Amino acid sequence: MRYTAGMKRREFIAGLGGAAVAPMVLWPAAVRAQPSGKKVHLGVFGAPTNPITGPAFRAFHDELRKAGFVEGRNLFADWRPTDQDLAALSAQAAEMARANVDALVALGAEQTLQACVRASRSIPIVFVANNYDPIARGYVQSLAKPGGNITGVFLRQTELSEKQVELLTQAFPDRTRLAVLWDYVSADQFEAAERQARRLGLEVISRRLENPPYDIDAAFRGMSEAGANMLLVLSSPFFGRHRDRIVELAIRQRLPSMFIFKGYADAGGLMSYGADPVAMYRQGAVFVDKILKGAKPADLPVELPTKFEMVLNLKTAKAIGVELPTTVLIRADEVIE
Repeated sequence: MRYTAGMKRREFIAGLGGAAVAPMVLWPAAVRAQPSGKKVHLGVFGAPTNPITGPAFRAFHDELRKAGFVEGRNLFADWRPTDQDLAALSAQAAEMARANVDALVALGAEQTLQACVRASRSIPIVFVANNYDPIARGYVQSLAKPGGNITGVFLRQTELSEKQVELLTQAFPDRTRLAVLWDYVSADQFEAAERQARRLGLEVISRRLENPPYDIDAAFRGMSEAGANMLLVLSSPFFGRHRDRIVELAIRQRLPSMFIFKGYADAGGLMSYGADPVAMYRQGAVFVDKILKGAKPADLPVELPTKFEMVLNLKTAKAIGVELPTTVLIRADEVIE
């Protein structure tokens, strides 16, 4: 059974002494003109079958449909998966550019945008940046004035990783050995999480995964041998395919776990905190809609996500024998019971 923000569970808990959190305001829908009769061609890097980003990818597709772009009628979309290495992504992006797509879309990690930039400096490119800073990496000049042929949605994920560490310590103040699961895609997040953990007096047990598909079992054996008593799983397109195994092993080792996307909590992860990927990908689709209807990327300011969510899984808390404090429960937007 699920309880969402604002329902009686929260009201009851808040009455114990907590303060309810103000409801999140959704970003406004754009006012859109109807598309012309011209058929458009998109090249899109996304992950429709990934259990974590799949729902968001489908929302992106649905938002384009709502804007009047329907596959088989006035839209042809070349969809490619994101969990590939840069060489493979670059070859596919170059193929899309040669096909004269109307826009390239880079959803997720940095290598998808790298591949699109390598393919063209003139075709409009829309990103949803989950794992990197497009300003610091030089893809756009600023939020307000992106310049060039690139714009999109930017999630400040390094700040989120710091907040995730903080939330774990608030939920489990007596635990001090934090295992962090990461890879080269999530290196910036790891650096931020590690700094925050050390500021809070935690011992960091780093488990960097190499060479996909990853050996998740070996990583968890290493955590157990090192005496980890909490787990932070950072964001990478290569982790999604291992979602169920990661969650299963965290429960088996009785590790309180924190993730960035709700899809992990749905599968049995204890906690997730981050931007709502469905809302964020819909935001990205609005950029594509505007560009297909004549807007230039340089004139469309980069946007930040506005809908964030914290999800707790009390079934998992019971399974691993932990109790979440009231101060954490009242902050949740959704509780799975």
